[in-house]
Amino acid sequence: MASDRQYLILTNNPLVKTCMDGRYAIRFFADLSLRDILVKARDMVYEGHELYTHPLAGSVKPNETPYKSVVVSRTAGQMQADQAEIMANSIVACDKFAPRHRELSQKVREDFQLIDYTLLSGALGFDAAAGLSNACNKK
Repeated sequence: MASDRQYLILTNNPLVKTCMDGRYAIRFFADLSLRDILVKARDMVYEGHELYTHPLAGSVKPNETPYKSVVVSRTAGQMQADQAEIMANSIVACDKFAPRHRELSQKVREDFQLIDYTLLSGALGFDAAAGLSNACNKK
């Protein structure tokens, strides 16, 4: 992967913003759905941004969790057809799952935030525990 300075994290996960802000460039979209984050990432890949993380990494189904983080390059180059296909197929896969309209408790939301944050941290080689410790100290 590229250096930290080349990464741009697209996310709707507040834990990612809290724990990784300052280390990575982050575009935080509090009001967007998981699918909306995938569409933003797809659009950026179509513009020529490089895709650094798979948009459906992990075993959590898109209709189970409301949170998603995807890493792309901060600057655009030439569009890569294979990455555009990954993004398009990810949105199609997301659309195959029927939406679950249920109210999630704060604890369940926090669990899903932690799952997304941990997957992202692993992909970036970021010390997830240190990030959580720093976030707790900011409060």
